[in-house]
Amino acid sequence: MSHLDIRHDIGTALAVIDGDTELFRYVYRPDSPQLESPKPYLHPIRTRSGHRVSLYRPWDHVWHKGIALSLPHVGEENFWGGPTYVHGRFYVQKDNNGTQAHRRFTGIHTDDGTVSLAHELDWITQSGDTRFSETRRIGAKILAPESWFLSFTTELRNVSGQDIAIGSPTTKGRENAGYGGLFWRGPRSFTGGRLVTADGSGSGDDVRGRRHEWMGFVGRHDDVDATSLVLMVDDAENPHHPPQWFARSEEFACLNPAPFFSEELTVPDGATVRFRYGVGIADAGEDAAPDLAAAVRKAL
Repeated sequence: MSHLDIRHDIGTALAVIDGDTELFRYVYRPDSPQLESPKPYLHPIRTRSGHRVSLYRPWDHVWHKGIALSLPHVGEENFWGGPTYVHGRFYVQKDNNGTQAHRRFTGIHTDDGTVSLAHELDWITQSGDTRFSETRRIGAKILAPESWFLSFTTELRNVSGQDIAIGSPTTKGRENAGYGGLFWRGPRSFTGGRLVTADGSGSGDDVRGRRHEWMGFVGRHDDVDATSLVLMVDDAENPHHPPQWFARSEEFACLNPAPFFSEELTVPDGATVRFRYGVGIADAGEDAAPDLAAAVRKAL
């Protein structure tokens, strides 16, 4: 079994290493501007052969950062970054860009070929109020010579003193723009790639807003003659499972199982909401997607 190592840059980030390849770097205390709703993120993310499958701070949406948990509408607060969608006015920049602030680690482990980390965070509004207290767990292990698995689990406890409705631009009135949740942004070279589901493959226009248990993205790399597959699986116990997906290929590459796409989720004061996801990263193409989805589902 392959052995994974952790390198910890104390106070900033952890990296998970597979031999000579850094599979991912998890920046838990970023130096992002407030406008970008500072949040932990995974970038760069690589396949086992070392091909990068994530993009950081693209010029079109500087708040997109590899894989990150991003919520554009937490009540009236924005934990996504940038302007907030206001029906009838489109996007308006407000003083509402919140921060997901790392508080402390509760565990960092390597065991039997797997790595895991757990930490606590506070979701703090731009005005200084705390909305959620979060416990987040991230794990990784090797699946096969050409693939590896990432798990992402979050438990958000409402500590605001009031009920909070989590939504999206679509729940606020913008059609087919239901993004929010665990969001992956792919490399520029992946633009025009293929989105794969259990029902077949297509473009973002074909699958955006549809419900699926899993979805993958097949993209090609510049510089090297290679294709990679990024695939995300929604846990069956997640709220609003199977989720609608916010996915694009025609303007840029992204995947997002979006539990608040067209329906808000209200978290009562004092209550906790939990989400769990599995991500498969592979040196592979479209034909490998069903088997990778099965392996990720089993690993979850």
